[in-house]
Amino acid sequence: MPSWIAAVLIPLSGLLLSLPAGADVKARSCAEVRQAYGAKGFSLADIPYQEIAGEHLRICPQEYTCCTTEMEDRLSQHSKLEFENLVEETSHFVRTTFVSRHKKFDEFFRELLENAEKSLNDMFVRTYGMLYMQNSEVFQDLFTELKRYYTGGNVNLEEMLNDFWARLLERMFQLINPQYHFSEDYLECVSKYTDQLKPFGDVPRKVKIQVTRAFVAARTFVQGLTVGREVANRVSKVSPTPGCIRALMKMLYCPYCRGLPSVRPCNTYCLNVMKGCLANQADLDTEWNLFIDAMLLVAERLEGPFNIESVMDPIDVKISEAIMNMQENSIQVSAKVFQGCGQPKPAPALRSARSAPENFNTRFRPYNPDERPTTAAGTSLDRLVTDIKEKLKLSKKVWSSLPYTICQDGSVTAGTSNEEECWNGHSKARYLPEIMNDGLTNQINNPEVDVDITRPDTFIRQQIMALRVMTNKLKNAYNGNDVNFQDTSDESSGSGSGSGCMDDVCPTEFEFVTTEAPAVDSNRREVDSSASQLGHSMLSWSLLCIALALQRLHR
Repeated sequence: MPSWIAAVLIPLSGLLLSLPAGADVKARSCAEVRQAYGAKGFSLADIPYQEIAGEHLRICPQEYTCCTTEMEDRLSQHSKLEFENLVEETSHFVRTTFVSRHKKFDEFFRELLENAEKSLNDMFVRTYGMLYMQNSEVFQDLFTELKRYYTGGNVNLEEMLNDFWARLLERMFQLINPQYHFSEDYLECVSKYTDQLKPFGDVPRKVKIQVTRAFVAARTFVQGLTVGREVANRVSKVSPTPGCIRALMKMLYCPYCRGLPSVRPCNTYCLNVMKGCLANQADLDTEWNLFIDAMLLVAERLEGPFNIESVMDPIDVKISEAIMNMQENSIQVSAKVFQGCGQPKPAPALRSARSAPENFNTRFRPYNPDERPTTAAGTSLDRLVTDIKEKLKLSKKVWSSLPYTICQDGSVTAGTSNEEECWNGHSKARYLPEIMNDGLTNQINNPEVDVDITRPDTFIRQQIMALRVMTNKLKNAYNGNDVNFQDTSDESSGSGSGSGCMDDVCPTEFEFVTTEAPAVDSNRREVDSSASQLGHSMLSWSLLCIALALQRLHR
């Protein structure tokens, strides 16, 4: 052999022996890695042009590599950020569901109350004129307390409604007995006869049942939307453990270090990594599903017997009916009160009698059930609740399904149809280990993520407790009961309004059953036999006395 050939072949054979098995000159180039690395915004200053020995690597296989120590550190941090973004993006639907539906329901409810108050004020001004306007604070206070209850105020609904009817009785009693002077002590005695005499007929009892159960259900439902929103927002912001970060780096960017930046992780490999990283989130699923079930049941109540819209729309008519009852029974009521509280002192003689104001209507404004409130929400309660129910059903099992949703993303894994040409954590080949089950305790043998199953995430456990408390409140609301509640903003809410269910209207226990609504007309307003009396003449002898008394009282 000529000496010049030997001089060329001997160094070349030494070079070939130094290459790893199966490698060739082309495979040692890091050009593809440099391009992919630079596309992520990293500097190319430290990246080699050809593979180097990998003894310095702490996460990826210590074989010939395109990664320096600095590259591995940067890619490890980048994999953490990508994971956090993936979880946030994947949970976007459930978060926006609770945010948008809470806003819509809250807007609807507030405007429903505003419209009900305005409707009552307009009707009573036309019906009673000055008599109402000079006593309107009684009705204003009623709506103020209803709004305060809804927004989480410490309001006992039953006590508040009892107080409203007692105050209304005091005002009415003075107006139908203008010939007497009543001290505050005497009027307090009068109010004690509210339940015994039933001066307003059966209206207060019916209104108490309807308002209590409807408001309890509505407030609890919107609080449930708030809790769901807060829990979803908090859980979607993950803080991966060091063991999770290592697994993420190995799955997402060790292919870069091996010179295979275009090879994506195997789907089953991804599932084990995600199940290990999201083990605590999966444990939230059981309580979350129970919470969603309870929300759906209260939603059914809102569509049926606890429909807040069918309660508040005709509230003006119901209170008017109560006032009519008081007027019709004024003589009997007065006699019994005088008997129980004593004979009142005569009032000073009236200076001069004036006729009732000309604008005092002699008849109620006809009740038109087609005049539904137009809210900024632009919808009815039925349509709103139906929409919310559909979205809630889709949010079940959302936390345990996170790994599957993430690993189905074509930008993350090679997909289920490419199980041979994918990254398995070591090379481009099939991933062989079995897939772990969901939850923390099932990760004890997770081959990819080092999970300490003896230390549950305290933050996730707090969210589980928040859901458990809210679910219990929803169960009570389903049965028409209110309970102590501390909302997520640490504001006190009602101290309990007791049961909104009377005369066996509601079941005694929380049951997963569908409840039919009571008889309602096409616009969901309750059909009362007494409603037909609302068009009768109101300018009776008793009303004339009221007008005269008003003139005396306000001179």
